[in-house]
Amino acid sequence: MKQALVLGAGRSSIYLVSYLLDWAAASGGKIQVVDVNLEWAQMRVGDHPNGEALSFNALDADARQPYMEQADVVISMLPAHLHYDIVTHAVALGKDVLTPSYLSKAVKDLDAEAKARGVLVLNELGVDPGIDHMSAMQFLDRKRAEGAEILGFESFTGGLVAPESDNNPWNYKFTWNPRNVVLAGQGGTVKFLQEGTYKYIPPHKLFRRTEVIDIPNHGRFEGYANRDSLSYRETYGLHNVKTIFRGTLRRKGFCKAWDVFVQLGLTDDSYPMEGSENMSYRDFINSFLAYNPHDSVELKLKHYVNLRQDDDDILEKLESLDIYSAEKKIGIPNATPAQALQVILSDSWALEPEDKDMIVMWHKINYKLGSEEKEMQSAMVCKGENRDRTAMAKTVGLPLGIAARLVLERRLDLTGVHIPIQPEFYNPILKELETHGITFSEWEK
Repeated sequence: MKQALVLGAGRSSIYLVSYLLDWAAASGGKIQVVDVNLEWAQMRVGDHPNGEALSFNALDADARQPYMEQADVVISMLPAHLHYDIVTHAVALGKDVLTPSYLSKAVKDLDAEAKARGVLVLNELGVDPGIDHMSAMQFLDRKRAEGAEILGFESFTGGLVAPESDNNPWNYKFTWNPRNVVLAGQGGTVKFLQEGTYKYIPPHKLFRRTEVIDIPNHGRFEGYANRDSLSYRETYGLHNVKTIFRGTLRRKGFCKAWDVFVQLGLTDDSYPMEGSENMSYRDFINSFLAYNPHDSVELKLKHYVNLRQDDDDILEKLESLDIYSAEKKIGIPNATPAQALQVILSDSWALEPEDKDMIVMWHKINYKLGSEEKEMQSAMVCKGENRDRTAMAKTVGLPLGIAARLVLERRLDLTGVHIPIQPEFYNPILKELETHGITFSEWEK
């Protein structure tokens, strides 16, 4: 009997576990799902005869040891910074292990040991990173096989709210970890290459330097740059390109309004605020503005960030969050500014039970074929079903599930530490994703 062990039963695991249970029912396998909260694990497994819900601390090596020994593949759905502990244990036991998160240097350094033990450590199997890599490499490899010289590559992904559930001025709701959204852009200076020139954007200017992207049948978006696009030259084999640029998508107008929070310092996560538990939303905003007993908080904020009276769209977005409320409280002791801001945003941006989210991914490739320069674009748009069965969970969970099936059925011969940029990974995974409605359309510009 083939077995898979899933560590972590959070929101992103719903499609993963469902997929694996379907596989187990057809193949006679077994799926064990672990979470420190037994109720979460039970929710994922239900009463499926091929599933087992378990509760223990996945970080306790002694507790997880017997289950890892029984497993044919281990899937870590834990927070990214906890993967290393799981991966080292799996490699030591000779077990293949999968994660959806960015490949860290510490895990990458396990490559030689993994190969020596005949183990596959496959990372970056979510949506971004994950589907973005696989679709990009399939796209690029196809053009290279046609004899094209790649001149430029751009790629943007966004987790957004679907139009039918879009009912706030920001055109946005939380579809994944709110903390990560609040801290976006905190990772240092952005680096990318544009038309042969190295470009840099410091964090405090990130949301004022955006790209406008039109996707047929889905409208206009804006993209802000991710931290280090330059590293993808090696990853994607694009050493001689003139442009390489990766970023995040939002609806038009979001970034300019979000920049108000950046300029105020509300996204800072480096220090606690005294008395934050008793602060009203209004007090919180006012604490970052100059003292003036005669001017209102609203007026001081406009002056501080140079908002004009005709900046109606930004003002509407800010006011929709009730940031001037004297009644609503932050309610968290010693909150950092970022934590306090997250409270305010969660109050307004939470998905309702029947809300649908939407994942949008867009690639652009400029290339030369013979003497002719061309441009191709591709896009993937995936909508969720409701607050629980989200597009985010689907596009994170299904690539992991498909990869796990390939491992369990011994259809992957590679060992060592990898991300899914080889055809052995991306071809079967993308092909099966199409059967689940995760498809790309292409057009020439």
